[in-house]
Amino acid sequence: MKHVIALDVGGTGMKAALVGADGTLLHEARRATGRERGPDAVVESVLAFAADLRAYGQEHLGESARAAGVAVPGIVDGENGIAVYAANLGWRDVPMRLLLGERLGGVPVALGHDVRTGGLAEGRIGAGKGADRFLFVPLGTGIAGAIGIAGTIEAGAHGYAGEIGHIVIRPDGPDCPCGQRGCLETLASAGAVSRAWAAASGDPEADAADCAKAVESGDPKAVAVWLNAVDALAAGLVTALTLLDPRTLIIGGGLAEAGETLFTPLRAAVEERVTFQRLPHIVPAALGDTAGCLGAGLLAWDLLSTEVSA
Repeated sequence: MKHVIALDVGGTGMKAALVGADGTLLHEARRATGRERGPDAVVESVLAFAADLRAYGQEHLGESARAAGVAVPGIVDGENGIAVYAANLGWRDVPMRLLLGERLGGVPVALGHDVRTGGLAEGRIGAGKGADRFLFVPLGTGIAGAIGIAGTIEAGAHGYAGEIGHIVIRPDGPDCPCGQRGCLETLASAGAVSRAWAAASGDPEADAADCAKAVESGDPKAVAVWLNAVDALAAGLVTALTLLDPRTLIIGGGLAEAGETLFTPLRAAVEERVTFQRLPHIVPAALGDTAGCLGAGLLAWDLLSTEVSA
């Protein structure tokens, strides 16, 4: 059966699948990244996982994968197939496409940025299906974005498009690892909410999910922390929609798991801020933590269709 390898590499774990031509998941697997062993070991873990997936396809599906798609975090040069830098994995300038191609017997390999790859899946088969223009914003430890245009994701001239988390919202705000102050992700990410709620509640173990539960129970301290984050998020999103004019705004990541506890005040805060702009549909992501893996499969099939048409 025709299939491709799809692999989503995260900071601590990897999600993978063998994906049929119609998008069917023929096999799924997960494995630890093993970053505590160092960047070289992480790269070997990725290559070994891909090789095992290829072997599984040969044994159980009757043929080898036709291509592979892999999504990785950090700075990615998708055009040249290089994983440029990932702080949480420690690697630099890894020729991932070349290494995977060699390990997989020469099959074509597509490399993508994890958030943009997840956005590709959300746009084509998830919450943005049917939208010609969308913006996908996952709210996790940090905040990034994927700009969807007619079924593809805009990477930008240098591969940095969509870094909405580093829009400065409050110039006098917290220091950001990027070197600026008051970036959106220092104020409105799940990580930022966790830090703020841990401080406000006096519980160093408290996180964003705990804050959301406290908001639902009416805790005034939690409400203050939550609305501060929502206000910052709305400011960043209105800046983005002013520049991009998306038809659909897809919010994902850990913070979105709070459901209407997030979306009701967020929609109101965005609506209050818009003036001449057209208000997009603001919807939760549909694919959860499988988006990156599904998107990697789409990248692989896209690569094959491009080669055929060429």
